[in-house]
Amino acid sequence: MTTGVRRRMGVEERRQQLIGVALDLFSQRSPDDVSIDEIAAAAGISRPLVYHYFPGKLSLYEAALKRASEELAGRFVEPHEGPLGARLLRVMRRFFDFVDDHGPGFSALMRGGPAVGSTATNALIDSVRQAAYVQIVSHLGVENPPARLELVVRSWISLAESTALIWLDGRRIPRGELEVQLVHDFAALAAVSAAQDEEMGMLLRGMLKEEPADGPFADLVTRLIALAS
Repeated sequence: MTTGVRRRMGVEERRQQLIGVALDLFSQRSPDDVSIDEIAAAAGISRPLVYHYFPGKLSLYEAALKRASEELAGRFVEPHEGPLGARLLRVMRRFFDFVDDHGPGFSALMRGGPAVGSTATNALIDSVRQAAYVQIVSHLGVENPPARLELVVRSWISLAESTALIWLDGRRIPRGELEVQLVHDFAALAAVSAAQDEEMGMLLRGMLKEEPADGPFADLVTRLIALAS
């Protein structure tokens, strides 16, 4: 009979373990409600050892937030294949997968948590928004986005954030409906801007040119026509 021997972790391996444990706990409850003692217990180590790797919960929260922000930014990466509406819908599904999995932590980040307001946290949040912006603009095939297009894309990213937060508060609207609605919102924002500016009009026509009759953009047009009739 052999007895199991607990393997001693290296410094970086232990840090990554603690970040993973903390992120898992922050995904279940607001970071404000998670104690260092809980993190230590979940990691199977003592409280003083947690402080050996991180000065306090704030630094551990920021490290966990960095990992989460990198994962969230990755949700906006999408192959440049197929109609734009279908691509955006896949992005929204992955975005809501993340929100669903990390609800309390996502909410704490956007509404206020232990690290909110710090320079590091604000930089991480901005990096996710910028990554999302760059990805969406790349799908539109625009190298130097005009001011109106930048306004549309950044406004839509903010709308996706606020929609996810409202959804988390009770989940009263089916998630799938919101995913489609946000794709419709993108088209609507672009259409309103196109009505004001010819350059945006050209971009919108190009965007709609390859859209199939059963895609989300065409679905929006059908619904609007039905409302007006």
